[in-house]
Amino acid sequence: MSNIHKVSLREELHPMIRELANIIENAWETHLDLQHYQIPTDLGYIEGKLEGEKLTIENLCYQTPQFRKLHLELAKVGQNLDILHCVMFPRVDYALPMFGTDIVGGRGQVSAAIADLSPLNATRVLPESYRQELGQLNLKQFSQPRDLPEWGNIFSEFCLFIRPGDEAEESKFLAIVKSFLDVHCQRAIALSPASEKEQAEIYEAQLYYCNQQRQNDKTRRVLEKAFGDAWAETYMQNMLFNNP
Repeated sequence: MSNIHKVSLREELHPMIRELANIIENAWETHLDLQHYQIPTDLGYIEGKLEGEKLTIENLCYQTPQFRKLHLELAKVGQNLDILHCVMFPRVDYALPMFGTDIVGGRGQVSAAIADLSPLNATRVLPESYRQELGQLNLKQFSQPRDLPEWGNIFSEFCLFIRPGDEAEESKFLAIVKSFLDVHCQRAIALSPASEKEQAEIYEAQLYYCNQQRQNDKTRRVLEKAFGDAWAETYMQNMLFNNP
């Protein structure tokens, strides 16, 4: 396993992934006060082998007054698999939903694209301000919606999970994710800190979110095949979905 940071993966990935990575970074830089986030040792840039193919993972992280971690992961397996994974983890003293988006592509096509603002409260319902904004977006304009996984009860009614039918649908998905990001960042910087009671609820909800996400067997199996069970568990616990 190599950890020497080389050129960015971005230019080698599917165009939709490249564009979404740029949209995410632009939203963060435009709206938020970004600060350095200390990535765990040896988990920033990783190289390995998966079934004879080179696997490369690149992680980019920030923190802000409202978010304990902003995480953007790009990954590539040979010529067969391109991945983008992003989660914005709020601090427990801010009553914010959890923004997340993933794109999985291979051989020039995107097989899965998902984005959501997942509620972090006991009722698992988004705040009304979010519901009003997201309700104006046309989330039903896609030809190939996909079913959420069994552990997907953490997602909101506005969760968008599709297989893009063509480049037009790819562009529509990206536009919706940009709207999610703009709404979320604007709400975050305008929000006052939560009460102690709310913080306890946010903490429990975020713990549940991270536990559910770590049940994603597809991600775990890829990491276990490439790096072994122990490393995969460490990466899932400390990099992808670390507890608040």
